[in-house]
This record gives sequence, C-alpha cells and structure tokens, in this order.
Amino acid sequence: MAAQLTLKEVLERAIRKEIEAQRLYIALGQMVKEEAARDAFQKLSQQEKGHQKRLEQYLRGELKGGALSSGHSVDYKIAELLGEPDVSPHMELKDTFLLAANREKASYEFYLSLAQIHPKGEVKTLLEKLAAQELEHKQRVESLYTEVAFPQTDGG
Repeated sequence: MAAQLTLKEVLERAIRKEIEAQRLYIALGQMVKEEAARDAFQKLSQQEKGHQKRLEQYLRGELKGGALSSGHSVDYKIAELLGEPDVSPHMELKDTFLLAANREKASYEFYLSLAQIHPKGEVKTLLEKLAAQELEHKQRVESLYTEVAFPQTDGG
C-alpha cells in the first residue's frame, strides 16, 4: 500500500519536482548543440518556473477556491511517477527529448490526479491547467524527438 501524504507534503514535493525540471531543462539545453533544442529547453524551464510559483501560492494559502486543507491525507501514488532514466553527458539528442517527454508525462499524470481529488474551484482549475500545460510540453518534446530520431530523407 502506498504511503499517505498530507497535501502540504505533496505540494512541497511538486514544487521540488518543478525545480528539478527547471534544472534538468537548463542542463539539457547546455548539452545540446542545436539552437532550436536549446530554445525549447529554455522555454520549458521558464514554464516550469511558472508552475513552481503557482504551487507556492497554493502552499502559502493564497488560493482559496476549492482548496483542500494542508493536512488532508490522500494516496497520490508518487512512487509511480518518480522513475526517470539517468542523465548522462553522453546522451544522444533524441534521448534527451525522450527523457523530457517521460518527465512531462509523469508531471501531467501527477497534476491530473491532484485535480481529480479537489472540488470545483480555483485550485482544481489551476491543477487542470498545469496538467494541460505539461501535456503540451510532452507533445512539444515528442515532436522534437521525432524530428531527430526519424529525420526526413531526400526521398520524402
């Protein structure tokens, strides 16, 4: 049985995950040579910073509509979302995009599961928006992955 965590603990973990995502995208941006890839990772890092700020607002109690109490205990299945491959300076470009896509998928599922337990209101809307943005990030890096993994040939 998965451990029960308070909402405060989950939000703190989510904030740490957003910070980790920012650092990951900065590091991946520094590893790749292609300007388009660097720009994509920079934008993703900035968007994750925005997610961090909104979650910090929730943690501080600044979001009221539909908020759960900070002591609310729920099984968030965090262990299922934490597995990620190791980052290596020798990763191929396509693998950096695959790593990012897996990270975004986990974040999408995390925010979606959090939204499902919240009543209608400002917080549920925030979590649903964060989930949608993470899914957009996943789609973006998967598109970059396909461009690198399956390059267009002269034949079409």
